[in-house]
Amino acid sequence: MNTSISLIPQNVVDHLRELHALTGNAAGSQRLAWTGTWGTARDWLRQKLEQLPVEIEVDEAANTWATLKGASPKALVMGSHIDSVANGGWLDGCLGVVTALEVLRHLAAQGVPPVTVRLVNWADEEGARFGRSLFGASAVSGNFDPDELRKLTDKEGVRLVDAVAKFGVDLDRAKEAGRQLKNTAAYLELHIEQGPVLESLNMPLGAVLGTLGVERHKITFTGQTAHAGSTPMEMRRDALAAAARLELEIREIAKRHGGVCTMGGVFTRPGIVTAVVGQCDALLDQRHLDAPTLARMLQEAKEASQRFAQEEKVDVEWQRLWQIDPIFFHPDLVALCEESIRETCGVVHRLPSGPLHDAAEVARAGVPTVMMFAQSLYGLSHTKEEDTREEHLLFAVEAFDRLAAKTIDWILKH
Repeated sequence: MNTSISLIPQNVVDHLRELHALTGNAAGSQRLAWTGTWGTARDWLRQKLEQLPVEIEVDEAANTWATLKGASPKALVMGSHIDSVANGGWLDGCLGVVTALEVLRHLAAQGVPPVTVRLVNWADEEGARFGRSLFGASAVSGNFDPDELRKLTDKEGVRLVDAVAKFGVDLDRAKEAGRQLKNTAAYLELHIEQGPVLESLNMPLGAVLGTLGVERHKITFTGQTAHAGSTPMEMRRDALAAAARLELEIREIAKRHGGVCTMGGVFTRPGIVTAVVGQCDALLDQRHLDAPTLARMLQEAKEASQRFAQEEKVDVEWQRLWQIDPIFFHPDLVALCEESIRETCGVVHRLPSGPLHDAAEVARAGVPTVMMFAQSLYGLSHTKEEDTREEHLLFAVEAFDRLAAKTIDWILKH
């Protein structure tokens, strides 16, 4: 291989700005999965990939793969996701995809690599529309239940099964995408931290130990719709009252156990100012790095919901939207990630990931995996204010390229 070919980290920053101009607006990024803007972003990525000597395909779960064939069929896979939440940031997910694109270009320019190198753009990592994160990655890992997914709808009542069909996805065939992991020897993912830890330590980059376990549920409180003016307070069956009390209690549950709990959505019916709420749907997200502790947090939330429902004279039902156990990344690759960061910017920090990532599903499938984090300014993400210093983005591209090279050597030895 010709190792004199240079990596160009600035390409990544320029591409990210181009993508944001194409798929964002004054409110932020608008690459919500299974929408036209997401399709535009996917087409943009494909046009970039078509400039490289790679084979491109879209699998049964709508993941995009680009393959640079190497001397060995053993494969290094690099990737992330290009979808965003509504009004999201310009870096979340797409930083990892666009950096993988530059590293793939760098490797392709050097000739035939010693192992096969692949880029993947995972479909619907965010789960922002239907509440089901890691759609494409979980189809590949096999942690995917079509019957459960068929039940999901978005806030407009559109069924997930219909939305994905417009992008050629048949839920009953999606798990066939698992064939993509054949010969995969390692998986690498770069992402912004989305939290304040690295900035608080004045560290540009971090090596990720693993991802927190997650319990995600829809909780439905059902009371009785009644006139807001004629119904005495003591005679009300207010579904929102029970949900509001649960929202305050989950914060205390998180504090007691050192985890995090979030009620990220509350939807009321009939939703008018002159009516007592007859039904309230609440979305609950709970996370912890220790599986037994996460289970206790969930049980305490369920018990609290039953207690509040009884006191407010309403009914309550729980529906699990999604669950994943804590995932720890491969220790060898974590060490290589640390080395790459230290060689690039002199300092490094190990930390767990609170947010979910596609890397967790790849690791669940038994593939040696690691993530690298770039510092997030003010710890903000999933908002138009999301940002990272350009200097740190350039560091991240260089460190990730080093990590890819080190991982290729590691694959050849194993």
